[in-house]
Amino acid sequence: MVGSSHEALHRIFQKDPGLLTHALQRVLGVPFPETREFAAMNVDLTEIEPVQRRVDTLLRAETDEGTYLLVVESQGEVDGRKRGSWPYYLSYLYEKYRCEPVLIVITQSSATARWASQPIRLGLRGWESLTVRPLVLGPENVPVIADEREAVRDVPLAVLSAMTHGRGRQAPAILESLAAALKTIDRDSAAVFVQFVDSCLVDPQAKQMWRDLMTAIQYFWRHPLAEQVREEGREEGREQGRVQERAEMVLRVLEWRGIAVSDSVRERVDACTDLDQLETWAQRAVHVTDAAELFVES
Repeated sequence: MVGSSHEALHRIFQKDPGLLTHALQRVLGVPFPETREFAAMNVDLTEIEPVQRRVDTLLRAETDEGTYLLVVESQGEVDGRKRGSWPYYLSYLYEKYRCEPVLIVITQSSATARWASQPIRLGLRGWESLTVRPLVLGPENVPVIADEREAVRDVPLAVLSAMTHGRGRQAPAILESLAAALKTIDRDSAAVFVQFVDSCLVDPQAKQMWRDLMTAIQYFWRHPLAEQVREEGREEGREQGRVQERAEMVLRVLEWRGIAVSDSVRERVDACTDLDQLETWAQRAVHVTDAAELFVES
């Protein structure tokens, strides 16, 4: 359905921004102020080419206490590079918009949630220059909603529950309760929620059960917004695949020629998402005598 679990885990908050602050309050106990208005923002944080930096979802929340930027990152696994990129995102956004940024990480993995919740401390130990404390939503704190009445009372949170807990012995009760609750809301919202849940179910049995439950309401699967999100996810996946292949080719050519590749060179090539730039580096890789010469403009 939606192109990938990664896409669905953060795009659901574009569909229903209020779910994000509701989850912060109910799941994490964070007293986020009452929000008057939400606005989606450009997720591209690129400052100087060729390195590009993009957050997954970026929302502006206008509250009674001021404006906040909600930075939502969907995290599938532990990734040490986030130690650098997450502080960058927050400081860049604050400098650009002069609004308080809030980092929220959502994951389906308990291990990833534990890793992501650890503060990132940069600077002298005990006297850090910068500390980042991500707010994490995952299997260990998102409530399991397996009761139909509870699901009806809070459908968006029941959707989030299914997206993070839809596996194992508790999956049937969670999915059945959500299926019943979706009948109580408007069709457009239900249609999109169905797609997001389907994309996040990694257990084949749970996914098949969900699709069986939805068979009687097939119009959900063809909702225009859901189709658009699904196609965007597919195209992004294809683009990422092309970029990864081109970057691997650059490094492979250097290795075939016996040229040492430093960590800094490898990181810069891996971080580049510009296909044209990677093609240029691939052509240079055939002739350079030092890997750093890839980046020297003639």
